[in-house]
Amino acid sequence: MAFQTYSLFVLSVIMISFGHVENSLNLRQLQEDIDQLKADFNSSHSDVADGGPIFMGRLSSWTERNEKRIILSQIISMYLKMLESTDRSKAHVRNITEELYTLKESLSDGSRKIEDLKNLTKLQMSDLKIQRKAVNELFYVLQKLGDTSSSHKRKRRQFQRPCKC
Repeated sequence: MAFQTYSLFVLSVIMISFGHVENSLNLRQLQEDIDQLKADFNSSHSDVADGGPIFMGRLSSWTERNEKRIILSQIISMYLKMLESTDRSKAHVRNITEELYTLKESLSDGSRKIEDLKNLTKLQMSDLKIQRKAVNELFYVLQKLGDTSSSHKRKRRQFQRPCKC
């Protein structure tokens, strides 16, 4: 039962966050389609609650809009991958899949950022050529990090000013 609510909630958050509610499948129709999908997957089975939610816990730690775009693009990709093996002749599966593809397109920059992160983990930092390049970029990277942290400090200070009422 918890997963059923989470699925709709995740899709609702995605749609509302990126302005697709008005232009797209309405939430009532989406709820009906998801209810049918739940029946297809027998999501009322008792093991669904084991181990807690799959996506909701991860979503709560991503707070900035751009961060959310990254994690949401990955979550949408996971739903699309899951739906690849379902019966596409069913209208509710097609509707949900179409909506997810539309949302994925609107989050394409998040997908590119995910690929950047994956490619970073593949770098062979023991390779001398890569080490040389990394050392040449170190000052720039630290400078960018300084720019980022100082802008956050400024924002924090601005919000902490006492009211001059």
